[in-house]
Order: sequence, then structure tokens, then C-alpha cells
Amino acid sequence: MDYLAPILPEVILALGAIALMLVAAFGGRRSTPVTTWVAVLLLLGATAALIGAPSNDGPLFGGLVSADWFSSFGKAIIFPAAAVAVLMAHGWFERGTEHSAEYPVLILFSAVGMAVMVSSTNLMSLYVGLELSSLSSYVLASYRRMDDRSAEAGLKYFVLGALASGILLYGISLLYGFTGSMNYSGLAAAFAREGAQSMGLLFGLVFLLAGIAFKVSAVPFHMWTPDVYEGAPTPVTAFFATAPKAAAILMGVRVCIEGLGPAIDAWRQIIIFAALASIFLGAVAAYGQTNIKRLLAYSSINNVGFALVGLAAGGTAGTSSVLFYMAVYVVMTIGAFLCVLWMRDANGEPVEDMASLAGLSQRRPAFAAAFAVFMFSLAGIPPLFGFWAKLVVFNAAVGAGLIALAVAGILGTVIGAYYYLKVVKIIYFDDPAEPYARTREPVEGVLMAVAAIAVSPLGYLLIGPLGSLSDRAAGALF
Repeated sequence: MDYLAPILPEVILALGAIALMLVAAFGGRRSTPVTTWVAVLLLLGATAALIGAPSNDGPLFGGLVSADWFSSFGKAIIFPAAAVAVLMAHGWFERGTEHSAEYPVLILFSAVGMAVMVSSTNLMSLYVGLELSSLSSYVLASYRRMDDRSAEAGLKYFVLGALASGILLYGISLLYGFTGSMNYSGLAAAFAREGAQSMGLLFGLVFLLAGIAFKVSAVPFHMWTPDVYEGAPTPVTAFFATAPKAAAILMGVRVCIEGLGPAIDAWRQIIIFAALASIFLGAVAAYGQTNIKRLLAYSSINNVGFALVGLAAGGTAGTSSVLFYMAVYVVMTIGAFLCVLWMRDANGEPVEDMASLAGLSQRRPAFAAAFAVFMFSLAGIPPLFGFWAKLVVFNAAVGAGLIALAVAGILGTVIGAYYYLKVVKIIYFDDPAEPYARTREPVEGVLMAVAAIAVSPLGYLLIGPLGSLSDRAAGALF
């Protein structure tokens, strides 16, 4: 059984998800609290198991996956984010009749798929992990079956996701056909040998990156993001914006660095275009939004662009900057969506209109302060921790000689700051709107406070340990 030790977190989640699926089938809706809290414990247990699981065993199962610091770093982001998504749903759905015991089971299966994604060193295991995560996500997006917006979100996500999977598979088939290998090491050897002279390899590279770009919602494959984020239940939207996005970014980093490393001059051009397009479209398209979830959808597109700036830099420094950025981004985004969860009218119904935030600082100053902290941090305004995350990726770009890319990214940060500041302006300076209902969710309140402290100036205390872990995880790919 020693060969299972490096994948102990995945084993815990997979067996736990199967057991909870049986509990949900026999217990029905009455078992929802049990499946919820057991799922949270399983995710936290899987996170703790990362400490005991070997992180230097290298390729496993014939090179399908790898146990290294990079995959462990990714799982340490994914599992806690998934646990928070489970907790958010328990409080958000309990007033209605939609919440079922299957919700945390879907999150668990998705977490297993994401763990495989960040560990994959083979195109086949990459695709299996991606589809396991995606199939759960399609169901989660349409979770509120009686809600037309949720059904529409699930349908759009499924149709466009199937198209992206087809594009990804076509790229995989081309790469396999021209290299005879699906392992990243085999791809790297083929690109080192033939390079840009093989048109077939370049076409395979383009299609592969296009499929991954859809999963991270990078421009020009972002079109599903605003509609799905708006239509899906808010806890599901929070989940989509954090764990799956981090998993897809890290999966793309491993593919580019390990599998396509020798072709960096070819894929760097694609990454730079996607980074700049995502930064500026995410900044400009959010200007006219009145729905807070759509605004955060464009914010996620914008932030993907900054992560891709670090990937374009390449090397250990660039890879480390992506890891650092995604860790901070997940905390900021979770905090922002925890605030959105508390936007409820006098009847306890969810409210998504940004105008309803007017005067929040006068009625609930602590809630307003937390919301402002997350908005300022997402905007990258010092001295909040989001500023340092952006500085790290820009430093990596400058270190790689991509000065123009760094300058353009900084300009995009300035443009995008407008809509974050607009939210703060509504909260603090607009005439008060109808007051929100008082929420009695102590767990969500504690999580919100912890996230706010983490992205506050106190977060700078984490620069040393988080930077060291990011460097060590990045070094595992080289």
C-alpha cells in the first residue's frame, strides 16, 4: 500500500465521496447537515494529509501523475477553498428547499478532479481530471432546478464546456500523433528536437492552450463567465471563481513549463496576448455592470490576466509568482463572495444589485469595512496584500525582460481600479438604500474576518513563508 501514500489526499476524498453518496441516496434531504460537515472534515483532512504524504516521489503510475511540491501547493489552495464553498452553501440554501445532500458530494468529486489536474504529468490524466471536475461543475451551475437563471447557466456552461473539451482533445490528439507520447517529458523532448519547424506540433500546442484558456476563462474564451457566474447560486459562483480557477491555472503552468518548455518562444506569444486581453477586457467590461456577481466575474477574468503575466515570464521566478498570486487571489475572492452572501433583503432573499449597498457603512460598519478591504485588495491598492501579489508577477515579468508587458499590466491595474472603487463609493458615500436583513451565520462571519485580516497589511507577515513555499513548489518543475 506504500504506492498509495503519495496520493493519500485523493484517496481520502474519493472514498469519502462514495460513502457520502450512499448516505445521500438513503438519507435524502434529512442527511444534508451530516454530508455537509463530513465533507468539510474530509477536505480539511485531505489538506492535513498533504503534510504526511510524500512530496518528492516524482512520477507515479507510469508517469500519469507526479507527487511533488508543486502539486501539494495546488492542493493546499484547492481543498480549503472547496471546504469554504461547502460551508457557504449550507447557510445560503437552508431557507429554501433546494439544498440537498448531494451538493457536498459534487464538491468532493470536483476536488478529486482538480487534485488530478494539478498533479498530472500526462495528457490523458490531465483530461480525466479536467472532465471529472467539469462534470460536477455543470450540475452545480444548474443546482437550483426551479430557477430559470440557474438552469440557463448550467446549459450554457455544459454546451460551451463540451466545445472546449473537443478543442482540447483535438490538441491532445495532434500532439500525440506528432510526438508518439502523452507524457510531458516526451512532449518536451519532441519540441526540443523539432521546435517551431513542425507545423503539426505548433497546431497541437495552440489547440491545447485554447482548451485550457476556456477553463481559466481567459480572453477570448471568457464568454461563458459572466452569465454562468450570475445565474449559478452564489456559493457555487464563489466555488467556480476560486478552486477550479486555481486548479486550471496551475494545470496550465505545469503543461507549459514541463511539457512545452522548449517551445517557450511559441507559447509565450499566446500567453502574452491572452494576459493583456484578459486584463483590459476584464477592466473595461466591468464598468457598466450593476450586478455584483457579474462584476466579480469580470474581476476574475481580469485577475487571470495578471496570473498569466507571471506565466509569460517563465522560469522559476515566473512560476513562483503565479503560485503566490493564486494563493492570495483565492483568499480575496472568497472574502468578496462571503460579503455577497450577506446581501439579503428584509425578507431574507438574496440581493445582487450593487445599488442596494448604498449606505451600508452607516448601518453595518464592520460588514462595510470588510467589503471595502476586499475591493481595495482586488484592485491592488497598497498597503493591502493584493498589491504585493501584483507586484510579484510584475517583478517576474521585468526580470524576464518583458518590461512592456509589465507596464501594460500596471496600466490595466489603474483602469480596473475604477469599478472596485465604485463599489466602495456606493457603500460609503451614496444615500442609504433599504437595509439588509440581519444574518445569523457565525461561521461565515468568522471566515470573512479571517479573510479580511489575511489580505490586510497584516498579510505582509505571510510574505516570507508563502514566498518560500512558492519558490520550493516552482522549483519542482525544473
